[in-house]
Amino acid sequence: MKGNLIGGVWAGSASGRTRERRNPANECEIVAVSPESDATDAHEAVSAVAAGYREWADRGPEARAAVLNRAADIMAAQADDLACELVREEGKTLAEALTETRRTPVNLRFYAGEALRLAGSTFATGDGSLVYTAREPVGVVVAITPWNFPLNIPSRKLGPALAAGNGVVFKPSEVTPLMGQRLVEALVDAGIPAGALALVHGGGEIGAALVADRRVAAVTFTGSYDVGATIHRTVGPSQRCQLEMGGKNPVVVLDDADIDRAADIITRGAFGLSGQACTGTSRVIVHDAVHDALVDRLIEAARSRRVGDGLSDGVHMGPLATRAQLTKVRSYLELAAAEGAKLRAGDESLDEDLAHGYFTRPVVLTDVEASSRLAQEEIFGPVLAVLRVASFDEAVAVANNTEYGLSAGIVTRDIGRALAFARNVDAGLVKVNQPTTGMAMNAPFGGLKNSSTQTFKEQAGDTMMHFYTVDKTVYVSP
Repeated sequence: MKGNLIGGVWAGSASGRTRERRNPANECEIVAVSPESDATDAHEAVSAVAAGYREWADRGPEARAAVLNRAADIMAAQADDLACELVREEGKTLAEALTETRRTPVNLRFYAGEALRLAGSTFATGDGSLVYTAREPVGVVVAITPWNFPLNIPSRKLGPALAAGNGVVFKPSEVTPLMGQRLVEALVDAGIPAGALALVHGGGEIGAALVADRRVAAVTFTGSYDVGATIHRTVGPSQRCQLEMGGKNPVVVLDDADIDRAADIITRGAFGLSGQACTGTSRVIVHDAVHDALVDRLIEAARSRRVGDGLSDGVHMGPLATRAQLTKVRSYLELAAAEGAKLRAGDESLDEDLAHGYFTRPVVLTDVEASSRLAQEEIFGPVLAVLRVASFDEAVAVANNTEYGLSAGIVTRDIGRALAFARNVDAGLVKVNQPTTGMAMNAPFGGLKNSSTQTFKEQAGDTMMHFYTVDKTVYVSP
């Protein structure tokens, strides 16, 4: 790896410390060695961007769009190779990795277009003077991103920030440093100026230093609630903060649902990406009349999924990303037993050749109480909790009975109850007869309650670029 990028120069951390990243499918294999940066590196990165981003801001929108489009072309040409690297670093299956590496260039092109759409307004005065608003870049943006979508999510933050003319200090997850570097390499090769973008690797120490720097105008973060809450407490009143955090996403299955279709929707949302998606399905809230039939199908689907190295043919689910995630999933299975839940799938043995990876079987648990920790806390793994209810109203109440409110789904043939669910469920994203995962690129993304700050939406929508710009009202008299 090239390391940190500060002021256009690739280098190691100021302390010389490094961190190894190992293949989650085979921890004997080292995938990357990245700098373990600290507050000194954070200060240097912010200084370089604060001093240099104006060159980028002063370029016309067409010039900024051209750089993002060239970066998209570079990444599109590398999509197949990047997908193999992504599998080895994060643990996705090859099909899942290809979806991400092919989506990321499309994201960059979408945000390149946003550079051309930034515009202000004029206001009538009646006295011959001119009043207008001008939209300008907010300044230095810190982007802190997670490991589960190490190309897609950063592109959704760096893309709009750079399109608006901001400078960006980018800290990818320490779990996926190579993917963070690959995105930055594409932008550098596309012609991004040295002062517009810095890359710093490391864990919580450098993240905390970046957020605390008062020269930073905006912080955009995707990750856990605990880290997001700490960031929110740290930023000052003049700093913007965009936080997308966890979820405990339900799918409600009503008594009129197509059970086979419901099982397919649920298993795709629960076990895709090894359950490591903030919008992944973690709770199934099912009407008593169809409970047993649905559970039978969920058990069958879980047991039939092949677990293995994501580069192997026929694999449906790769490893968890880290040993810590594997330990966490196992601890929740122990908790489930203590809380009286029944393990219906997930205790099947794994192949011996998976012993050196962070593998687990897809899990289905029944007899789960709505107030239990299993039903309340984000696990971030392929663990599906099934809760039985007797009515639509009870289903909605149980769906809302968490501190999170990111994505929620319902499976039903009744459009009236589907629309009633959409009105009454506490979630920023509502999916009807669809998995809780998978979002349109041109639609707003964000949750409610502890899933988001709710102040700025990301991904797309009418107000997406407002986070990355400031409005000035200008009065002109002849």
